Amino acid sequence: HDTHCSHPARGGTVTVARQGWAQGTNCSAVAVGSALSPQLALLYEEVLYTIRHRMGKPEPHHVADAQELYAYVQKAFGMDAEEHRVSMQRVKELESPIFCLKATVKEAKGILGKDVSGFSDPYCLLGIEAKSQEPAHPDSKKRLKAVVKDLIPEDQIHRTQVISQTLNPVWDETFILEFEDTETASFHLDMWDSDMVESVRHKLGELTDLHGLKRIFKDARKDKGQDDFLGNVVLRLKDLHCWDDQWYQLEPRTETYPNRGQCHLQFLLTHKRRATTSSRTQPSYTVHRHLLQQLVSYEILQHQVPWGTRCRAPHPLCSPRHASTVLYLHATQKDLSDFHQVMAQWLAYSKLYQSLEFNSNCLLHQITSIEYQWVQERLRPEQKAELAESFQSLLTYGVSLIRRYRIIFPLSVARSTERLQSLLRVLVQMCKMKAFRELCTLSPDLPKMVSEALKSGTTEWFHMKKQHLKPMVKSMEENGKALAKLLLEVIADLQQCQKTWNKFFIRKPVPEPALLAAPQKHLCPTAAPSSLYPCQVAEHVQEQLHEVDSSMSKPTAESLFQLYLNLQEDGPLALSDFHQWFKEAVPQWLQKAYTIALERAQRAVQMDQLTPFGEHNKHSTSTVDLSTCYAQIVKTWQQLNWPDPEEAFMIMVKLVEDMCKIALMYCRLIKTRAEALSLSEQNEGEAANRLCIVVNNIKQLRLLVLKLPSQLDWAQLERRTGAVIDPQQIQHTLHHQLDSTVSCLDHEVQDVVQALATKPYPAGCAPHALPNAPLLSLQSIIPLMKFLESELQYLNEHLVQENFKSLLALLWHHTLAVLTAAAGPQTSSTQRYKKLQCALKSLELCFHAEGCGLPLETLHSAAFVSLESHLALCSSTSRKLIQKYFSNRIQEQLDASSEKYGAVTIKALYRPSEQKLRVEVLNAVNLIPLDSNGSSDPFVQLTLEPRHEFPEVVARTTQCKRNELHPLFDEAFDFLIPPEKCRQEGACLLLTVFDYDTLGANDLEGEAFFSLRHVPGLDADEDQADMGWVPQTRLSLTHPKPSGDEILRLLESRKGDKEAQAFVKLRKQRAKQSKETA
Repeated sequence: HDTHCSHPARGGTVTVARQGWAQGTNCSAVAVGSALSPQLALLYEEVLYTIRHRMGKPEPHHVADAQELYAYVQKAFGMDAEEHRVSMQRVKELESPIFCLKATVKEAKGILGKDVSGFSDPYCLLGIEAKSQEPAHPDSKKRLKAVVKDLIPEDQIHRTQVISQTLNPVWDETFILEFEDTETASFHLDMWDSDMVESVRHKLGELTDLHGLKRIFKDARKDKGQDDFLGNVVLRLKDLHCWDDQWYQLEPRTETYPNRGQCHLQFLLTHKRRATTSSRTQPSYTVHRHLLQQLVSYEILQHQVPWGTRCRAPHPLCSPRHASTVLYLHATQKDLSDFHQVMAQWLAYSKLYQSLEFNSNCLLHQITSIEYQWVQERLRPEQKAELAESFQSLLTYGVSLIRRYRIIFPLSVARSTERLQSLLRVLVQMCKMKAFRELCTLSPDLPKMVSEALKSGTTEWFHMKKQHLKPMVKSMEENGKALAKLLLEVIADLQQCQKTWNKFFIRKPVPEPALLAAPQKHLCPTAAPSSLYPCQVAEHVQEQLHEVDSSMSKPTAESLFQLYLNLQEDGPLALSDFHQWFKEAVPQWLQKAYTIALERAQRAVQMDQLTPFGEHNKHSTSTVDLSTCYAQIVKTWQQLNWPDPEEAFMIMVKLVEDMCKIALMYCRLIKTRAEALSLSEQNEGEAANRLCIVVNNIKQLRLLVLKLPSQLDWAQLERRTGAVIDPQQIQHTLHHQLDSTVSCLDHEVQDVVQALATKPYPAGCAPHALPNAPLLSLQSIIPLMKFLESELQYLNEHLVQENFKSLLALLWHHTLAVLTAAAGPQTSSTQRYKKLQCALKSLELCFHAEGCGLPLETLHSAAFVSLESHLALCSSTSRKLIQKYFSNRIQEQLDASSEKYGAVTIKALYRPSEQKLRVEVLNAVNLIPLDSNGSSDPFVQLTLEPRHEFPEVVARTTQCKRNELHPLFDEAFDFLIPPEKCRQEGACLLLTVFDYDTLGANDLEGEAFFSLRHVPGLDADEDQADMGWVPQTRLSLTHPKPSGDEILRLLESRKGDKEAQAFVKLRKQRAKQSKETA
């Protein structure tokens, strides 16, 4: 049989068939209630004889009750009560076997040293006493002095070899000891030290210590040649198991040396001259194999569970206790070697596997054991032939299962993959065995056999599926449907192979890739033999598509798309250039995708009421439909996965063009829809609301368009087309098309947002009207703030955050422009500018909204900074402006790095106790020549500025130095001024260097500004002793710029302010003397 037989159904008593091992082991051999075959009768006699003449103490996991074992074998052999009674009577009449104890003396350790040298020459005497001695009384300390020579007849005593000079002898000698009754017999072993007759001189030569001298005196008292007793072991046979292997303590006869070491013994209770016909006519391992086969068959059919799945006992099929007990008793009584037991198990299990369902892992134990113990000479010729035949039979059967693995190991059945993996492992290990290579002269090529089996099995499966799905009515439509179904079946099968089966055929134990038939990927007609399956599919599909292609209709082309997807999905078939078969249908596929998306977008706009479709959404329902349309087109591109790079690029261009057309069409339609709804309702508030929704929708559409490069994976397309298409062409075609569409969308959004941002302010709320408001400070801006609050709250509720931020930025820009225009005309009224300054500050806080509005970096633009600075100046008093002017000149002095007009060096110290500022003018250098002789007559004028802070302090001058460009003055001046005046903004010492002119006005050499806010000594608690510690300060001379200054222009505009006019006049006179150019 090629397949495994099904199990009998559960539920009710299972009547076990008499399975004749001599008639084969397939399921057809089962015949309930059939006549007892001679072979089965002899085997039944054998097993009853084994149980009847059982020996040894039962193992813990075995069945001890003989009646229980009889009942079990009666069921296992399918015997009725009468047949069992007759067989049992016949067994009782048979002669009992000869009972034997197979005793092996392995070794000993730690025995006494009886010789002068400290060692002994041990040997053992052993035998069986027919009737055991009575054990000594527990309270009696006197030990039995009887030895083997006194208890057992001399012809029944066995002796080991003498091992010279050792305390740990090794013998490893086996003896067969016969006995009659296990209940009364006992095993005796005595260990002796062999003594030879030696001269005293020789013994003295071996003397090593005082203990050796003591032994010489003791030997002198003994009879010549008398051996020394080392210890004994006495065991009752009824206390032994069928097989025992352990160390036993050597017992003394006296208390002189109680610790006499240990002896390692092995025991096996066996039979001789068994009276059964099977034992007399057949080899022991053959009988054992038949018995094993019978019991295993019963257990598998009885429990419907493979034994090998239940435990890890020495038997590979972990049998229940009853079967294990029977098999164990039979193997030990027949004295079967481990090798012959394993061989019998292999022959039984390998044959059973071909008819009954159980785990093939059970066979691995025998394979390993046979390989480990294999010695060809131990088998007779008929045994070799039998073993070789079992190898060939299992190999043929296993390959037949692999050929039909889809049916034999379906994934729908639990543990199918484990069963297949186990079978492959068994076959591979079997073919690697030394026994297999030596007995099977023509060693098969297992990879080739599996490859051929997979190939033929795949071909059979494909033809079966093709015939099953063949349409009843032959037409292009029906052929296409049938082809699609067939490909689904094939692809599903290949996917199963790739996911599950490949790992069993590709990797070890079958490593060649050619072993894969259906599961192998990237196959072509000239590849390995496994390529037949995909090649057949390719031929069949191409033949069918050629018939359909001759007169392709639109419905046919659309139906072929699913067929293309079946081939494309995961690419398991890897058919060469199959996409070319569908080339004519691609334009219709793309057009259909565009038409469906366009119509859906149009319907979505028509149904859109331009209201937020969710609580947390600020765009309407049409954007959701549009996103779905785009996703469907992207999915179409991914499904196509067109392999030709150049054609794939053209497809991409068409898809992007279609999606951009849909975007622009949507933008036009949604605006039209908003206008239509507004006209029908005539509600200005609702119209603005819809306009906000339109902005949000277009912004959402813009995000969808910007995601296309990543969704369509342009980077991967560019890599694919790198060899055939210039990257510049891709940039120009795809990116330019996308950028153009995004620009159009941005323009649409900007237009709507601009309209909302430039919406006219209500009367009395415009920023430019604030300077004319009758109230001061915040009261004049309250109407504007209330209007902005309501307007911005409304827009925030109806615009998405990004659009709202854009609108805020536009509103801020527009507001700054209005305020700048209002602050433009110069006027002497500071109140006007104070109102504008207050408005600017309030608007800044409003638009920032504590971090929820525009960020500060956006608010503080260049226009804002310029306006803020201008308003701060315009709203200041004239004296504040003058102070600001000198502060600016002090900063310019600090920033000056060039000495274009020379420099002046001074030292300054303030004495707090005297409220006196002492200034030493040391020198001037690098002055410019202003006289006709190429020199100058310089002197320095010292004034404290601003004048309104120091009205009573007169200007001081140094002496004039004739014809000097590097004059040395070295003059000191004292100024009485309070410290708080020095700390005022702009407080400074103005040093003006003039060229003295006798006839006209003095010419300007330059001026320098020295700040008084940080003069040495100003912040000191005590006066400094002198000016020696004060550092020199070198000040660059500068000229005022003739272009004028903003502060001077503001002061000049204040015509009614005499102080301002006087200051401006002075600075203008200075500017006229400046050497600076505009």
